[in-house]
Amino acid sequence: MAVQTGLGEPRGPWFISPELDPDGRGWWDRPEHDPGGRRPRRLLAALAVVAVSAVSGAVAGGVVAGRDGAPGPAAASAAPVPAELVTAAERTVPGVVSVLAGGGASGSATGSGFAVDDQQHLITNDHILAKGGGGSVTVELPDGRRFAAEVVGREPRSDLAVLKVPASAGLAPLPLAKPGATRVGEPVLAVGSPLGLPGTVTAGIVSALDRQVRLGNNRHRAVQTDASINPGNSGGPLVNARGEVVGVNTAIATIDGNGSIGIGFAIPIEQVQQTADTIIGKGG
Repeated sequence: MAVQTGLGEPRGPWFISPELDPDGRGWWDRPEHDPGGRRPRRLLAALAVVAVSAVSGAVAGGVVAGRDGAPGPAAASAAPVPAELVTAAERTVPGVVSVLAGGGASGSATGSGFAVDDQQHLITNDHILAKGGGGSVTVELPDGRRFAAEVVGREPRSDLAVLKVPASAGLAPLPLAKPGATRVGEPVLAVGSPLGLPGTVTAGIVSALDRQVRLGNNRHRAVQTDASINPGNSGGPLVNARGEVVGVNTAIATIDGNGSIGIGFAIPIEQVQQTADTIIGKGG
């Protein structure tokens, strides 16, 4: 099955975080990790949290298999999209870019980003730059133009970074939601470049607030959503029906590392705004 390419190569998720249990026991409950069968068997498959930037290793097409090789559960059918989300998508897509980091011997990574002010500052995920080996960064605009981006600053602990492109890019900044305004159950859109497909929009709801997830060595407070998020969505915005950014799409939960299962995580807008303001204030 041919895989469509966009900015860079469509890549598979990695950066698996095995510890999701709040009690710190880890998520393994397979027989090889519990030879005596002392722990109760769980009905749900184990979850791993993976960053959703696109990295080395092509994504394979086809049906995701379960543990025994049988086809996994089909993705839930999309709910009807409220009319206001159409308007929100029209307002959001022009401010979202594809991000390519690296590309040399150290490897490359692709993801997404969005304009946050009229000075052409862009928000994205730090792990995209880290996986790109700290090399050059290029952004591709919705109209296909490409610009070399300046890295204004990075904050690995919050997994956020700020880029800047020339004024000639003319990107429309996206409005940010008010702190504390996001509600469970409200409709949202995830916008970005999953699998190298720029301008992709998926719809869902806010599934939970203040969800604790572990990514690498850090724990993050996240907005959980069932909007489809896939490799390449990292750094893109999660927006509400008014087109306001409520979070930065950063990670997904998977079954055995196999793609999106409708559990995605975004860095809350409160953290995003605080970190961005600090970086821009220092870096200009």
